[in-house]
Amino acid sequence: MANYVDRIKPDSYGITTYLDNLQRGQYQIPTFQRDVVWDRDRVKRLWDSIYKFYPLGSVLVWRTYTRLQNHREIGGHPLLQEPSGEEFHYLLDGQQRTTALLTSMYGGLIKGQDDRDPTLYVNLTVDTPDDIEDNSWRERFLYWDEIDDRGGKLLRNVGRKKSFDQGLIVKLKDIAHSYGDVERRLVEAGQTDFDAPCREQLRRLKQVLDNYKLSFIELRGIEVGEVCQIFERINQAGQPLNMFDIVVAKTFRPEKDDVTGFDLRGLCDQFRHELDAAGSRFAEVDHMTVLQVLAVLVRDAIPDAGVHNITDTYLNALRTIHLEQVWEDGTEALRKVYDFLDNQLHLPGPALVPYRYFFMSLASYFFRNPSPDIALLKRYFWYFSFHNDDLLSNTTYLRDHVRRLHTARNGEDFEFGRFVIDRQRLRSTSYSARGRLSRAVLALYASQCPKDWQQTDRSVLTSVYYALTDHPNLHHIFPLDFCEKHLTDKQDKQYANSLLNIAYLTQLTNLQISNKNPLKYMNNYIGDDFGSVQRSHLLPDTVLEWATADSMPEGALITFAERRLDLILDHLRSYLAPLQVNVIDSGELSESEPVEQSTAEQLPPAYPEGSADMPTGSAEG
Repeated sequence: MANYVDRIKPDSYGITTYLDNLQRGQYQIPTFQRDVVWDRDRVKRLWDSIYKFYPLGSVLVWRTYTRLQNHREIGGHPLLQEPSGEEFHYLLDGQQRTTALLTSMYGGLIKGQDDRDPTLYVNLTVDTPDDIEDNSWRERFLYWDEIDDRGGKLLRNVGRKKSFDQGLIVKLKDIAHSYGDVERRLVEAGQTDFDAPCREQLRRLKQVLDNYKLSFIELRGIEVGEVCQIFERINQAGQPLNMFDIVVAKTFRPEKDDVTGFDLRGLCDQFRHELDAAGSRFAEVDHMTVLQVLAVLVRDAIPDAGVHNITDTYLNALRTIHLEQVWEDGTEALRKVYDFLDNQLHLPGPALVPYRYFFMSLASYFFRNPSPDIALLKRYFWYFSFHNDDLLSNTTYLRDHVRRLHTARNGEDFEFGRFVIDRQRLRSTSYSARGRLSRAVLALYASQCPKDWQQTDRSVLTSVYYALTDHPNLHHIFPLDFCEKHLTDKQDKQYANSLLNIAYLTQLTNLQISNKNPLKYMNNYIGDDFGSVQRSHLLPDTVLEWATADSMPEGALITFAERRLDLILDHLRSYLAPLQVNVIDSGELSESEPVEQSTAEQLPPAYPEGSADMPTGSAEG
């Protein structure tokens, strides 16, 4: 129990004491990327909260012997570095507040605000407000450009400049460190009454600076994985801290005369930039996924590295030398993965990849492999994308996939096993779920290189969009509004949101179709070359037949969906041959088994930055 008691220690320090300790090197500022820089009004409100003795929230400090890359300065102020081998005190949460406090008191430089002096001044003529919702902080705390009248030319500042010359507007720093001089100047300027409002304000501000305590929480004996979880839970409104941040800081090496530098974030940013410049939407793959790919490759290439998995514990074991050894070949393997997905399977980006772990298993196969078997990889991709069971949903499965793919690289057969697929699960897939099987169906549609219904020689899923209206949409072939108004069969309506009722169209075509009856809008597109367009969308002949006859039978959507499902299964049989495709049907849709609802029409987004860190054993889909 004592160990748990010691893990978290609350503490508090005065503002000036904390800033002095910071400048003396007691705290290190790790270089976790934080994009938000407080604007000047937010800094003023920070000081207004201190003035009113409001709590600011705790500063989170991690005490550890783990060395991380840290800032050499903060707000333009150099930070002393602790000697190696000692316990480090890393500031995990509170960097923005710290920068604001430090530069307000001692000046300096703020990134993105190079032309402005961050030194804060206090207007002693502003009274203490009675109204809780007052805006007096705007006038009480001032920056020099709000005081300087430029020799009388800036009329709005003439009054403030006069007050400054009379000692009524003073630097915050002078109140903290030169209180006697500030008070003496007020007396010399005629403020001889001890109870004069400006002198009362001065005393109050001095008391605030002397007595206000910043709250600290120190974490001790806590490993990096837990640190990330703690940070995420207490910093709900901020940018999350993840293992990529930790690994970047741990593996950073500054460039010296005889030593090349290493910056994992910079390398990943450059890799992403090169992909983006080449027009690849796989530039959207987040840095955490790239890091986990590298970890898999380190495990393959450097068995004694101690990196046996891609979870936080093992990512923490990565060292600079490990990443350097696999970076060039590893990113080349990733390029081959992206090329395979884009140019072999015709998937326009990571949003359609059913399992995120595919990036890792495929990269492991391509890594330093001069003669990859593309036919095997295609069978591998569709087998695990559509199999009835989630067979790549955790790191245990991933390890097994890597092993089997390595066996195949050595000339042995890949162990596929029995393939089973359930018609009922395919009926029930919808875009809204964005699960593994939904992405698999959309990937299958995309792999057909669907053509535009109007401009039949044009691909819908192009890699470059020259106008906003060119972006592809997901279109309901039987529009939802039409289904609601005109289809009476309950099962018919339940198919409305199934992906079996979805096709890729350009936004222009989608807008033209809107909620029209398919019998009506189809006649606008039927022509000699529509057969090839129809096949590129895996559409059965039924709708065209009905459009030509200008009538639909009862249960039309059910008939359409079931025939389209047959086409999907036929394509899977072709893709997986010579493997046998075992089709089961767990039951027809009933009123108690509604298809997942969907109102979204746009392509699904790529994996968000924060979703990449998937723990062992968790389900992907």
